[in-house]
Amino acid sequence: MTHDVIVIGGSYAGMAAALQLLRARRSVLVIDAGQRRNRTAEASHGFLGQDGVDPGRIAAEGRAQLELYQTLTWIEGEAVAAGGSRDSFEVLTSDGTRHAGRRLLFATGVRDALPPVEGLADRWGRHAFHCPYCHGYELEMGRIGVIATGPSSLHQALMLPEWGQVTLLVNDALTLDEEARAELDARGIAIEETPIARLSAEATAELTDGRSLTFAGLFVASTTSPATPLAQEMGCALQETPMGMQLRTDDLKETSIPGAYACGDTARMPHSVSLAVADGAWAGATIHRSLIFPVA
Repeated sequence: MTHDVIVIGGSYAGMAAALQLLRARRSVLVIDAGQRRNRTAEASHGFLGQDGVDPGRIAAEGRAQLELYQTLTWIEGEAVAAGGSRDSFEVLTSDGTRHAGRRLLFATGVRDALPPVEGLADRWGRHAFHCPYCHGYELEMGRIGVIATGPSSLHQALMLPEWGQVTLLVNDALTLDEEARAELDARGIAIEETPIARLSAEATAELTDGRSLTFAGLFVASTTSPATPLAQEMGCALQETPMGMQLRTDDLKETSIPGAYACGDTARMPHSVSLAVADGAWAGATIHRSLIFPVA
């Protein structure tokens, strides 16, 4: 069959888009590889009505609600290729099956590139974070370490005194001029110039001079890129943002390829569950409208 819409990515943004379309009685195929960006986090915060809830539970409840609609088809698998044009798209999944759809939505999320600090990847989402609105409150105004990755880390460090006592770990990733140092000093932020040798315990930075600094939590401005190259390989244009590369979309969430849309972290910044859900809901509505009204 030819689905009205194929959604690649069944996390928060993809499900929010699918919900709008299902409620319009459109046939929707969701292809999900099960790789939510926040899969290592113990709780999701800042999402109204779901604050402090296990993100896996939020995702599972979302899927269960979608499955009440008879026009949903859900495939647990990986989309490995996509192509076509408006009203005639095709997606190939890893099992060799081809799926046809009139519209295509990329809700594939992003991949976080972390600095090469030993032990950081193991703590990502549990003791090391990127979003203070998502994880700052739970640090109880304790000591916070910001591991610098580049210029954006200065902005991150200047925000974080709202949530605790901040130390900026320069880690050879950032050059601070007099103006930057004055800004940090005005916000009561300590500057640590000695590089990090490794992370240990929950959030302890072992420095190359033998000292150790223990924090309630760590923050890192990761660099992001689309989690899968599917959209780029199909020809969708990218754009550079302060957080990394993302798919370029217009105000209706349509990519540079007519009929192909994108939403969530892969197509907007900044990133959070709340913002991804809102972006997905808008994408679902605009895709539905495109199915009703002909191209001008």
